[in-house]
Amino acid sequence: MQFVKTKLSELPASAICGNDISSSCLYVSALSILYAGQFAWISLLLVSGTLFLFRKIYGEVVGALPLNGGAYNVLLNSANKSMASLAACLTILSYVATSVISANEAIHYAASLAPTMPIIVGTMGLLLFFFLLNLLGLKESSKAAVIIFIIHLATLTILCLVCGWYVLTNGIGQLTANISARSSHSLSYQLLAGFSAAMLGISGFESSANYVEEQARGVFPKTLRNMWVIVTVFNPLIAILALGVLPIVDVRQHQESLLAIMGQRSGGRWLAWLVSVDAMLVLSGAVLTSFVGVSGLVKRMTLDRIFPQFLLIENKRQAPYYILLMFLLLCVAILLSTGGDLRALAGVYTISFLSVMGLFGIGNLLLKLRRKRLPRPQVASVGSVFLALFAVGVALLGNVWLNPRYLWVFFQYFIPTFLIALVMMDRSLLLKGLLSIVLYFFRPLKRFIERFTSWTNHTIKEINNQEFVFFSKGDDVASLNQVMIYIQENEETNRLRIVTVENEDFKAPEHLARDIETLDRAYPEIDITYERINGHFGPELIKELSAKWRIPTNFMFIGSPGRRFQYRIEDLCGVRLII
Repeated sequence: MQFVKTKLSELPASAICGNDISSSCLYVSALSILYAGQFAWISLLLVSGTLFLFRKIYGEVVGALPLNGGAYNVLLNSANKSMASLAACLTILSYVATSVISANEAIHYAASLAPTMPIIVGTMGLLLFFFLLNLLGLKESSKAAVIIFIIHLATLTILCLVCGWYVLTNGIGQLTANISARSSHSLSYQLLAGFSAAMLGISGFESSANYVEEQARGVFPKTLRNMWVIVTVFNPLIAILALGVLPIVDVRQHQESLLAIMGQRSGGRWLAWLVSVDAMLVLSGAVLTSFVGVSGLVKRMTLDRIFPQFLLIENKRQAPYYILLMFLLLCVAILLSTGGDLRALAGVYTISFLSVMGLFGIGNLLLKLRRKRLPRPQVASVGSVFLALFAVGVALLGNVWLNPRYLWVFFQYFIPTFLIALVMMDRSLLLKGLLSIVLYFFRPLKRFIERFTSWTNHTIKEINNQEFVFFSKGDDVASLNQVMIYIQENEETNRLRIVTVENEDFKAPEHLARDIETLDRAYPEIDITYERINGHFGPELIKELSAKWRIPTNFMFIGSPGRRFQYRIEDLCGVRLII
């Protein structure tokens, strides 16, 4: 029996990414107060303003290209595979760091309620639990996310109400004392450092774009709005209430459990216990977000032949269990290698997700420049994109300035990851290099070498014999030459089929066949064939040709459609944009 995939509505889609970004409420106010003191709420409002700019940036990009992959997807369709893979590696590192840190912190909160709990074993158990939950499919995973999300928002609301009542009934003496306290740093330093630290509070905003294909139409911009509202309301409010309930000195001493201390002081032990349980749940929800986000991203990369195709194998509930298993093993390996001391991963976490946000803004600019005709439901002004990139750049440099060792730790994880991705992009070169090494060291083993040579050459031939298709509507020779340049630089193939779909409304121009013959002579390493087909271009024709020619739809390209084009890009079965 075929399992039918249902699209996520607003609440479950918001819950999956919302658990990640709203978990920042547990620590971002304390971080901001640590650096900005009584001006922390201003730094947090600046972060909210930055996030508001990114709402339109993400809305424009994903509205134009509603496919999984986030920053990877936009750069793949507006730049090249190398730059897209850079964004993908940063995103994967961000998810790994988020998952391991969140799971470990959740178990630490659980250990405060049950002191005998082993931290390392408990963390691995929590990671395993969410691996198994994801095997049940996205629908079942989203149910758990919704429950966690609702409990978390209710807990934050109760905490804010109790703390607010505490301040009203006990007077604003503490708040006044904190506001009038003097700092050894200048106001500009406090705001800059507080803003840089507070930018950690928007980690998770990029997650929704990595599973947009699983969301119902029109849901994605609502998830962005909901995440922005959560960050804008709770983070500054909690910072102000913390200054009204506790001295700044106490905030700095209890930054890892600030909300629980606020609950203890304002409401008593029951509220501190409620906050601790909620922290454990919402941090677990961030682990779930990491599994969902990385699944969508790696599937997209595998479809583009960056990763081996076996990763696309799914169970009956359409869960990519090989991707989920590899992510689980990677998280457990990092947990064991650090011995549970995850402070080093904070650098990977910080620099990775800020870099991903920046690359998404760059992708938006490239989309404006190179895909002007692509329809999009909303448009972010160029000025707002540059302002958002400036804010992310300030936050990135600020975090490196505040914690210089983060940069070295980040490169220790990033460089091997990116090198693996680059190697996977050019597997033919890897196989040729491997063949040369084998021939050099194992020359006496002639029979083995002959068999290995035959297999390797056959594999290379299979890779390069994969035919690609470009649907042309009478493009001039300059545009077709751009297609050939893209194919040469980004795809491993020696076969290209250029197709024109004719009907009663359109006939191929006479010059097109001559232009293609010219390109065939100009690119002797690529076998170019030209074919005219009667019909109407659309999803049905794409599926028919894909089945007839045995060419996957993600190996078919089109130029950027205009506003009068009757289909949305997500309706075209995964066909990619190339010019």
